[in-house]
Amino acid sequence: MILHDVVIYGSEKRQHIYIRQGRIEIISNSRTELDHLPDEPRLELDGAVVLPGFINSHDHLDFNLFPRLGNHIYSNYTEWARDIHQQDAPVIKEVQKVPLHLRVQWGLYKNLLNGFTTVINHGEQLVTDNNLVTVFQDCYSLHSPAFEKNWLWKLNNPLRNRKAFVMHIGEGADRLAQLETQKVAKRNYLHRKMIAVHGVAMGVDEASSYAGLVWCPASNFFLLNKTADIALLKGILPIVFGTDSTLTSSWFSEDHFTKALDSSGVSETELVEMMTKEAAALWEFEDRGIVAEGMRADLIVKESTAGIFASAGSEKLLVMHNGDIGIVAGKLKCQLPDILISNYERVGIRNKEYIVKAGIKKLVKDILAAYPAAEIPFELY
Repeated sequence: MILHDVVIYGSEKRQHIYIRQGRIEIISNSRTELDHLPDEPRLELDGAVVLPGFINSHDHLDFNLFPRLGNHIYSNYTEWARDIHQQDAPVIKEVQKVPLHLRVQWGLYKNLLNGFTTVINHGEQLVTDNNLVTVFQDCYSLHSPAFEKNWLWKLNNPLRNRKAFVMHIGEGADRLAQLETQKVAKRNYLHRKMIAVHGVAMGVDEASSYAGLVWCPASNFFLLNKTADIALLKGILPIVFGTDSTLTSSWFSEDHFTKALDSSGVSETELVEMMTKEAAALWEFEDRGIVAEGMRADLIVKESTAGIFASAGSEKLLVMHNGDIGIVAGKLKCQLPDILISNYERVGIRNKEYIVKAGIKKLVKDILAAYPAAEIPFELY
């Protein structure tokens, strides 16, 4: 496939991208350089912006059928967990009736439709045989100091290899959460690569003990009305971006991005880098995170006239995963050969039409059969 007249994010000139066998084969300043490829499908994109496919550094794929659960602002995650298991037990029970494979598939579609082409799943290892997005689980996933039994032994087990450890740490606005970040930092005796998720209570003194921080501002504000001091921490350790699940945050990535930018902790460029090259570096992905020849063709194309994350003028036109179209704006459908998109289905997302890889209609039907109260945040045509 060839993407004509695109502007790579951070650049100003229009270029042409040839994608072959899942990779970016050629990035050219000249349209005519690709004229020797007459049979390739082509999209005329008229100056649209191309970004690397976003990397979602924190999600629980099987938790995205839950509505947001919480009854007030909490001091920390343990208080929240106790409360919802008491007050919202019937809802939790109903969602858990949905077969696991359907809940996982729903989480995969959530990430694809929101422009994430790689997602780091936190929790039990899941079977995710899919071609929608890449799921990364090649790390040691610990829940939290409060809820992970024997976490100290697991972290310092000398028989474990050099893979990263990922754990919810310091998810709170109180002294207990602050002490938690300090405790884990001090007790990482073997100096494991420890990636903290949330880190709302993380301070400067302990920040350098962590390999990275996964920032989930929408989730943090919903639970705690507070998030990590990113402006202070970003010069000390790598910071990447995560959505968390719909248990504590919106289904729509635009809502997460708005929270991040409104927190005054980051600029648009910094937020993009948290989901691209910074995330790729932290998780040690060598084949994604930038738009360059030889890299994997995980791409987002946005029609941006008012900023990448602006709600107006920044329509998502295309998401590619490993060189395949995952989702494309309906207005581009006429440019693609029928054979290429014969196995796609139409959806409406916030009053905009898209076509997406087939399977989503049956998935919605199966979910509603098991859980009629499920919130479906898009229309099916």
